[in-house]
Amino acid sequence: MGSSLIMLGRLVRPNNPNPTKEMPYESGVPDVAPPRARYTPRFYVVALLFVVFDIEAIFLFPWAVAFDALGLFGYIQAVVFISLLLAGLAYEWKKGALEWV
Repeated sequence: MGSSLIMLGRLVRPNNPNPTKEMPYESGVPDVAPPRARYTPRFYVVALLFVVFDIEAIFLFPWAVAFDALGLFGYIQAVVFISLLLAGLAYEWKKGALEWV
C-alpha cells in the first residue's frame, strides 16, 4: 500500500528541477563550509565500552538484591562475571582503546 502511494505521487506531482533547487542548504543558509569531519572509530569503541559497563550495573543490581537467596553459587557467578568484564577492560586498556587522542 505504501509503495503504491509513493508511485502515485511520483506520477501526479510536477517535476521541474533546476540547479537552485538542488543546492544543499540548512535553515535557508547556503552551505559554504565543508562538512564536519567524521568521528573516529575510537569514539565508537569508548561508547561501546560504556554500554557494556552500564549493562554490567544492570545485571549486578538484581544479584545484589537477591544476594542472601543465591548463596555461595550466586556469589561465584558474580565473581566470574565481574572477572570476565575486568579481563575485557584490561585487554582494551592494553590495546590502547581507552587513550583519547
